[in-house]
Amino acid sequence: MNATERGIREQFPLWDQVMDEPVPPCADDVHVVVGCGTSVHIADSIATALNEHGVLSRAIPGNEWTCRRSSYIPTKIAPHVIALSRSGESTETVAAAKASREAGLKVTAFTCAPGSALCDQADTLMVAQTHPEEGIVMTASASLMLLMGLRYAGVTMDSSTTRAAHDLLAAADRHLKEQIEGRSHFVFLGSGALYGVAREGALKLQEMSLSQTEAHHPLEYRHGPVSLIDERSLVIFLYHPDTLEEESLLARELMAKGARVLGLGGPGTVELPIATGADVRPLVCLPVLQLLGEYVARMRGLDTLAPRHLTKVVKIA
Repeated sequence: MNATERGIREQFPLWDQVMDEPVPPCADDVHVVVGCGTSVHIADSIATALNEHGVLSRAIPGNEWTCRRSSYIPTKIAPHVIALSRSGESTETVAAAKASREAGLKVTAFTCAPGSALCDQADTLMVAQTHPEEGIVMTASASLMLLMGLRYAGVTMDSSTTRAAHDLLAAADRHLKEQIEGRSHFVFLGSGALYGVAREGALKLQEMSLSQTEAHHPLEYRHGPVSLIDERSLVIFLYHPDTLEEESLLARELMAKGARVLGLGGPGTVELPIATGADVRPLVCLPVLQLLGEYVARMRGLDTLAPRHLTKVVKIA
């Protein structure tokens, strides 16, 4: 077991620590959630959760917010900005937070790095301790920032949430190796707040294993992308309980076309029940997607501690 896998499997006590931390109040009516890479995918799930709890919100990549704010939010609106960065040093995210404060906007930062540059640009701060062995690939830190963001949005969770995620990871672990065998095309499907996590799963697998990946809203998959499905495809389906019937029908269609389907919360070649509501499913499912990336990389003889062309912190001179 390498350090990446240890970080995935040993992240749950870190979740429980953050469960007990106070959460800044969500007192503003409009929010923008910014980040880069993994963080902007996590931001997508957080923004959806905010909307579901009555707070108008959207996720925006850091540099887009800095350079094209009016393309996303009318300038007459003054949103509360949430900035996500594991290191607190990502150039685009720090710049987005700085530009926001210079524009008179409130900034709340979620990070795993106290004393970082992002902390200096935040009015309010929430910090989580990530796994000490986490390397370039974001695993525990991604889960922790999602956990903080969901709690900020108003999602209720406790140690039972951690147990559900741990149990789902253990259940999936018994099937992942056989499911990835002979597969080279990976599709992640999720709706609502699960869509951001589906995007993160696709990114994780891509950077860890140099695989062909894609992520979609489930029913959009019929509208063109389904043309790629064949016997080389593995679909990771993150089922939303509100649309289980429609999504189940799609899964059966994909299996009939030759795909294997890993069903998290619904039907598939392998079906793994999830004993939680929709609001915490993005967090509960995320470790499974991380372990999938590690296993595919291992199948391909790749080292996830040294992913190609990547660095732990993206800084632009």
